[in-house]
Amino acid sequence: MLNSFLIDKITAQLPFEPTVQQADLIEKLSVFLTSQDKEKAFLLKGYAGTGKTSVVSALVRTFDELQQKVILLAPTGRAAKVLSHYSGHPAFTIHKKIYRQKSATEFIFTLDNNLYKHTLFIIDEASMIANFSGDGSMFGTGQLLDDLIQYIYGSDGCSMILLGDTAQLPPVMQPFSPALELSKLQSYSLNATEFILTQVVRQAEKSGILFNATSLRNRLLEGTTRQHPQFNVDDFTDIIKLPGDELIDTLQAEYNNIGVEETIVITRSNKRANLYNNGIRGRVFQKEDEVSNGDLIMVVKNNYFWCKEYPEMEFVANGDVAEITRILRHREMYGFRFVDVLLRFIDYDFEMEARVLIDALQAETPAALNEINKKLYEAVSEDYADIKNRRERAKQLQQNEFYNALQVKFAYAVTCHKAQGGQWRTVFIDQGNIPEEQLNTDYYRWLYTALTRATEKVYLVNFAKEFFTSPPAPLQKRGEKSE
Repeated sequence: MLNSFLIDKITAQLPFEPTVQQADLIEKLSVFLTSQDKEKAFLLKGYAGTGKTSVVSALVRTFDELQQKVILLAPTGRAAKVLSHYSGHPAFTIHKKIYRQKSATEFIFTLDNNLYKHTLFIIDEASMIANFSGDGSMFGTGQLLDDLIQYIYGSDGCSMILLGDTAQLPPVMQPFSPALELSKLQSYSLNATEFILTQVVRQAEKSGILFNATSLRNRLLEGTTRQHPQFNVDDFTDIIKLPGDELIDTLQAEYNNIGVEETIVITRSNKRANLYNNGIRGRVFQKEDEVSNGDLIMVVKNNYFWCKEYPEMEFVANGDVAEITRILRHREMYGFRFVDVLLRFIDYDFEMEARVLIDALQAETPAALNEINKKLYEAVSEDYADIKNRRERAKQLQQNEFYNALQVKFAYAVTCHKAQGGQWRTVFIDQGNIPEEQLNTDYYRWLYTALTRATEKVYLVNFAKEFFTSPPAPLQKRGEKSE
């Protein structure tokens, strides 16, 4: 009885008649939500264009209507913003919700207590959830999936739905996405259920972006990733083959039409992203200074220092994008160059004053950035050499404004991992030269992930002819002689 009621409620919230597969999903979700099982979890996998977000949005609206508690989470600020937009419900980053700072003077975040009871947690973009100690080791155990599950199921009656796309890139330095593995969830002793949406909805069939994304996904399923993808751009208007000599004019047109914040260039490497960023700033925006008012930047390393006076953000996260609204002053210290700026964070819509390390702007590799960090650490440490107590010396160092300067890159062009979780109206994809030996599963996941960042239009920049289906030859007119 309750199942049928919930099915009707969710279905009524859909703006279209559900497919057979979507109807089956809604039934399975209703069984899951009304079940009395403890520590239950639902893993929903869905490829682009299958209606995953539509069904989940209908579920969220149903819960709001019935005044049932639901918390929406995502791995990044931009992914949380996308989730909030399509569901009409507030969404948070996982880190902001499940961790709390140990003390005002320590940049260490411990796992918080889950004060929500009988609450459904919905986590989007679960393919991005890592489970290894890396840059996030200041958070809990450093194992994000472990901490997330411990947090959710640490309170009575809580359950979760994980959403993700297995065709997307897995977390950096991991061969697969652990949060999308049913066996991994079951290893936590969760009563886990899995459902996979594969049928592309009728509304999506007119989209060249989704048509070609589906083609890439099918190649992944078939294991035929040693061949060139075959893009169809002739039958659609939203996916366009773009020669390099038309790039600057086309970028300028998109910036004028929809804005810089809704346009992104996705590349295969940090080096190529730097070339794009410098070219866009110089040739499109006519910027000559190394950094200017109006520049769009992306943070490339977590920073916990500058948020002390801003309760809206507990920390500035790797991947956060901001606009420099005002340059306040330039500084030189410890052999490095800095600039104090006023920043407007795009995905949080608030301003913050902070210091940026200019020397890190053009670093092309993690090794180069690490070398800058090492030299800065050694230079700043000399100011505290008179403090004999090692712990006190480290504590003073952690409070140094220059040592804590934000490390950023320009954000007009980014790598695919940096773009993952976000959506833009227009996406330019530049994959560079792809030797045949690099045609593999990793490449197809990269291309699929880049393609599905766009909501309206994709430009394929300088893709060779081998990447496109040949248009049919024109029919020979009556009376014409073949050569």
